[in-house]
Amino acid sequence: MQKPNSYLIKSAQSVLTMDDDRNEHTVYDIYIRDGVIADMGPDLEVSGAEVVHAETCVVTPGLVNTHHHLYQTLTRAVPGGQDALLFGWLKTLYPIWARFGPEEMHISAQVGLAELALSGCTLTSDHLYLYPNGARLDDTISAAQTVGMRFHPTRGAMSIGESDGGLPPDSLVETEAHILEDALRLIDTHHDPKVGSMVRVGVAPCSPFSVSRDLMREAALLARDKSVMLHTHLAENEEDIAYSLATFGCRPGQYAEDLGWVGEDVWHAHCVKLDASEIELFARTKTGVAHCPCSNCRLGSGIAPVRAMRDAGVPVGLGVDGSASNDAGNMVLEARQAMLLQRVANGADAMSAREALEIATRGGAQVLGRDDCGQIAVGMRADLALWDVSGIESAGSWDPAALLLAGPTSVRDLFVEGRQIVRDGHMTTIDLQGVINRQNQLARGLAQ
Repeated sequence: MQKPNSYLIKSAQSVLTMDDDRNEHTVYDIYIRDGVIADMGPDLEVSGAEVVHAETCVVTPGLVNTHHHLYQTLTRAVPGGQDALLFGWLKTLYPIWARFGPEEMHISAQVGLAELALSGCTLTSDHLYLYPNGARLDDTISAAQTVGMRFHPTRGAMSIGESDGGLPPDSLVETEAHILEDALRLIDTHHDPKVGSMVRVGVAPCSPFSVSRDLMREAALLARDKSVMLHTHLAENEEDIAYSLATFGCRPGQYAEDLGWVGEDVWHAHCVKLDASEIELFARTKTGVAHCPCSNCRLGSGIAPVRAMRDAGVPVGLGVDGSASNDAGNMVLEARQAMLLQRVANGADAMSAREALEIATRGGAQVLGRDDCGQIAVGMRADLALWDVSGIESAGSWDPAALLLAGPTSVRDLFVEGRQIVRDGHMTTIDLQGVINRQNQLARGLAQ
């Protein structure tokens, strides 16, 4: 009888391990059993495992997405926000998001997670910072469970509304006591710190311009008391820097340090405008960064100093950001964009295709505090992406393993915790077309 979650990936054309030695193998087998990589090597013989023929495939670790707002898949390409800068974009979308409820959160998360999976992503974070009409973070956690993705949701929050000088409308802010109470509930209910965990919960006040100093400080204390990670937006664009200087009298990096928001248990989204002293601070404290190149381009925020961060030793992962500011959630295209932007800023030799892929896999796992994911090695979790390089996107490529140069941009097969959630380019866990149809219905209702 076949063992559960037992597969033999046979004769892969290339295996990019992203292990400690960055080994690459050709004509190679990978045996996965009970959610773990059990063996690797040429010509493996295993009884009882389902064979997955991979002669035309490059195998990589599953990609890791370190920043997303899954609910925003319901508000792609909204006309009023298509050409706006960050603050104007938010003001356009806040009233629409205020009409969401539990179903909108659940369906949009399913769509966003499936989109990620089809682009090779096996582990994703999510930053949900508004909870209108009874919506809860639990709605997205249940969506991840149906899709089969490894999930790191964060309990976001906004507590300063327009009447108190903040950016969000008062209808979308919460009291700080409730925010902390709900964060504690979610951690106690859903957070699993064990190796191979499918759900880990983080604490994530939205941004310095939507919460108070007290909430930032109290959130850090709560997170460290419960041994969970911290996440927020930081130094996203020039408006962000100007706000910090005018309101707090310091740059965002100093603000974060003063409130305890640096360290290996913290990662910040964007960080486009970090200066040299802030990069040194993040490197010294091993504070992580979620680099979101497509969103930064879409909103005109700039090019994050990723080359300088990496050279200094800052942990850097990739994020697709929300689909209202990206308007897509394709992780392999995000990695390609990261590579191209660093070349635009620093020269054609500034970032190789393999380094960008490393940031998208091993780098993201480090940022999210996962030493059990992000590489292909015996004993690691069986999170694997199989890319068929026999199609038109790779035709004529002299180096199919340089995926970010010549494609493909979607996976043939995807394994998460040893479970095949994408097979031959199709989701195996949900009725994706049915979910898409329902999402489109909800989007039409919101647009009326």
